[in-house]
Amino acid sequence: MRAILLGLLFICTMQPLSAAAQILKQDPSLISLGVGAYDIIQNSDRAADFRLEYRHNEGLWIFKPWTGLEVTSDGAVYGAIGFYSDFHLGERIVVSPSFGAGAYHDGGGLDLGSVVEFRSQLEVAYRFENLSRLGVALSHLSNAGIGDRNPGTEIVTVYYSMPVDSIFR
Repeated sequence: MRAILLGLLFICTMQPLSAAAQILKQDPSLISLGVGAYDIIQNSDRAADFRLEYRHNEGLWIFKPWTGLEVTSDGAVYGAIGFYSDFHLGERIVVSPSFGAGAYHDGGGLDLGSVVEFRSQLEVAYRFENLSRLGVALSHLSNAGIGDRNPGTEIVTVYYSMPVDSIFR
Protein backbone atom coordinates (compact mmCIF):
# COMPACT_ATOMS: atom_id res chain seq x y z
CA MET A 1 0.00 0.00 0.00
CA ARG A 2 2.89 2.35 0.81
CA ALA A 3 4.41 1.80 -2.65
CA ILE A 4 1.05 2.51 -4.30
CA LEU A 5 0.60 5.75 -2.38
CA LEU A 6 4.14 6.90 -3.20
CA GLY A 7 3.56 6.09 -6.87
CA LEU A 8 0.31 8.08 -6.86
CA LEU A 9 2.03 11.01 -5.23
CA PHE A 10 4.72 10.93 -7.93
CA ILE A 11 2.15 10.76 -10.75
CA CYS A 12 0.10 13.58 -9.31
CA THR A 13 3.07 15.89 -8.91
CA MET A 14 3.72 15.49 -12.64
CA GLN A 15 0.26 16.91 -13.44
CA PRO A 16 0.29 20.69 -14.09
CA LEU A 17 -0.89 22.45 -10.93
CA SER A 18 -3.19 24.86 -12.77
CA ALA A 19 -5.00 21.95 -14.49
CA ALA A 20 -5.31 20.09 -11.17
CA ALA A 21 -6.66 23.20 -9.45
CA GLN A 22 -9.22 23.68 -12.22
CA ILE A 23 -10.43 20.07 -11.91
CA LEU A 24 -10.58 20.25 -8.10
CA LYS A 25 -12.74 23.39 -8.22
CA GLN A 26 -15.34 21.38 -10.13
CA ASP A 27 -15.55 18.47 -7.67
CA PRO A 28 -18.78 18.55 -5.65
CA SER A 29 -19.59 16.79 -2.40
CA LEU A 30 -20.65 13.22 -3.17
CA ILE A 31 -23.05 10.57 -1.92
CA SER A 32 -21.49 7.19 -2.68
CA LEU A 33 -23.32 3.87 -2.83
CA GLY A 34 -21.24 0.72 -2.86
CA VAL A 35 -21.76 -3.00 -3.19
CA GLY A 36 -19.03 -5.58 -2.94
CA ALA A 37 -17.53 -8.77 -1.62
CA TYR A 38 -16.32 -8.97 1.99
CA ASP A 39 -13.34 -11.09 3.13
CA ILE A 40 -12.10 -11.75 -0.40
CA ILE A 41 -8.56 -12.90 0.44
CA GLN A 42 -8.83 -15.09 3.55
CA ASN A 43 -12.28 -16.25 2.43
CA SER A 44 -13.08 -17.50 5.94
CA ASP A 45 -16.38 -15.61 6.20
CA ARG A 46 -17.26 -14.26 2.75
CA ALA A 47 -20.33 -12.01 2.62
CA ALA A 48 -21.94 -9.32 0.50
CA ASP A 49 -20.94 -5.79 1.51
CA PHE A 50 -23.13 -2.68 1.19
CA ARG A 51 -21.95 0.90 1.76
CA LEU A 52 -23.34 4.41 2.00
CA GLU A 53 -20.82 7.26 2.25
CA TYR A 54 -20.79 11.05 2.24
CA ARG A 55 -17.64 12.66 0.80
CA HIS A 56 -17.29 16.38 1.43
CA ASN A 57 -15.65 18.46 -1.31
CA GLU A 58 -13.76 20.85 0.98
CA GLY A 59 -11.00 20.05 3.39
CA LEU A 60 -7.55 20.92 4.59
CA TRP A 61 -4.89 21.01 1.86
CA ILE A 62 -5.54 17.81 -0.14
CA PHE A 63 -7.38 15.96 2.65
CA LYS A 64 -11.19 15.98 2.59
CA PRO A 65 -13.50 14.36 5.16
CA TRP A 66 -15.76 11.36 4.56
CA THR A 67 -18.18 9.45 6.74
CA GLY A 68 -19.86 6.17 6.02
CA LEU A 69 -21.85 3.15 7.06
CA GLU A 70 -21.09 -0.40 5.94
CA VAL A 71 -23.33 -3.46 6.44
CA THR A 72 -22.66 -7.05 5.40
CA SER A 73 -25.11 -9.81 4.53
CA ASP A 74 -23.88 -11.61 7.69
CA GLY A 75 -25.07 -8.76 9.91
CA ALA A 76 -21.76 -6.99 10.53
CA VAL A 77 -22.01 -3.19 10.81
CA TYR A 78 -19.20 -0.62 10.57
CA GLY A 79 -19.61 3.14 10.95
CA ALA A 80 -16.56 5.30 10.30
CA ILE A 81 -15.16 8.75 9.61
CA GLY A 82 -11.91 9.68 7.94
CA PHE A 83 -10.08 11.58 5.25
CA TYR A 84 -9.61 11.01 1.53
CA SER A 85 -7.84 12.71 -1.36
CA ASP A 86 -8.71 12.86 -5.04
CA PHE A 87 -5.88 12.62 -7.56
CA HIS A 88 -7.02 13.33 -11.10
CA LEU A 89 -5.30 11.57 -13.96
CA GLY A 90 -6.71 13.75 -16.71
CA GLU A 91 -10.35 14.83 -16.68
CA ARG A 92 -11.97 11.41 -16.33
CA ILE A 93 -9.88 9.14 -14.08
CA VAL A 94 -9.82 9.83 -10.33
CA VAL A 95 -7.66 7.87 -7.87
CA SER A 96 -8.82 8.27 -4.27
CA PRO A 97 -6.86 6.85 -1.34
CA SER A 98 -8.61 7.13 2.02
CA PHE A 99 -8.16 6.28 5.67
CA GLY A 100 -10.67 6.20 8.50
CA ALA A 101 -11.51 4.83 11.92
CA GLY A 102 -14.78 3.65 13.33
CA ALA A 103 -16.84 1.25 15.39
CA TYR A 104 -17.43 -2.34 14.26
CA HIS A 105 -20.03 -4.89 15.37
CA ASP A 106 -19.63 -8.39 13.92
CA GLY A 107 -23.31 -9.38 14.15
CA GLY A 108 -23.27 -12.92 12.78
CA GLY A 109 -20.25 -12.15 10.62
CA LEU A 110 -16.48 -12.07 10.89
CA ASP A 111 -15.01 -11.29 14.33
CA LEU A 112 -12.26 -8.71 13.69
CA GLY A 113 -11.07 -8.71 17.32
CA SER A 114 -12.05 -5.19 18.40
CA VAL A 115 -14.84 -2.64 18.36
CA VAL A 116 -12.38 -0.05 17.02
CA GLU A 117 -11.35 -0.80 13.44
CA PHE A 118 -9.39 1.18 10.86
CA ARG A 119 -10.10 1.24 7.13
CA SER A 120 -7.55 1.98 4.43
CA GLN A 121 -8.82 2.06 0.86
CA LEU A 122 -7.74 2.78 -2.68
CA GLU A 123 -10.41 3.60 -5.27
CA VAL A 124 -10.05 4.17 -9.00
CA ALA A 125 -13.07 5.80 -10.65
CA TYR A 126 -14.26 7.09 -13.99
CA ARG A 127 -15.74 10.59 -13.68
CA PHE A 128 -18.65 11.30 -16.00
CA GLU A 129 -19.43 14.70 -17.52
CA ASN A 130 -22.16 15.28 -14.91
CA LEU A 131 -19.43 14.73 -12.21
CA SER A 132 -20.88 11.42 -11.00
CA ARG A 133 -18.37 8.58 -10.74
CA LEU A 134 -18.23 4.83 -11.22
CA GLY A 135 -15.33 3.20 -9.44
CA VAL A 136 -13.84 0.10 -7.94
CA ALA A 137 -12.07 0.04 -4.58
CA LEU A 138 -9.97 -2.33 -2.52
CA SER A 139 -10.09 -1.75 1.22
CA HIS A 140 -8.63 -3.33 4.33
CA LEU A 141 -10.27 -3.36 7.78
CA SER A 142 -8.01 -3.99 10.75
CA ASN A 143 -7.71 -3.05 14.41
CA ALA A 144 -3.96 -2.36 13.98
CA GLY A 145 -3.12 -4.73 16.82
CA ILE A 146 -5.08 -2.93 19.55
CA GLY A 147 -7.40 -5.93 20.04
CA ASP A 148 -6.75 -9.41 21.41
CA ARG A 149 -6.79 -10.69 17.83
CA ASN A 150 -6.26 -8.89 14.54
CA PRO A 151 -7.36 -11.06 11.61
CA GLY A 152 -8.22 -8.09 9.37
CA THR A 153 -10.16 -8.45 6.16
CA GLU A 154 -10.16 -7.18 2.59
CA ILE A 155 -13.16 -5.95 0.67
CA VAL A 156 -13.60 -5.17 -3.02
CA THR A 157 -16.35 -2.63 -3.72
CA VAL A 158 -17.98 -1.13 -6.78
CA TYR A 159 -19.05 2.47 -6.07
CA TYR A 160 -21.43 4.83 -7.79
CA SER A 161 -20.96 8.37 -6.49
CA MET A 162 -23.43 11.18 -7.20
CA PRO A 163 -23.05 14.91 -6.60
CA VAL A 164 -25.15 15.87 -3.57
CA ASP A 165 -26.66 18.88 -5.33
CA SER A 166 -28.00 16.67 -8.15
CA ILE A 167 -29.83 14.46 -5.63
CA PHE A 168 -31.63 17.29 -3.82
CA ARG A 169 -32.71 19.40 -6.81
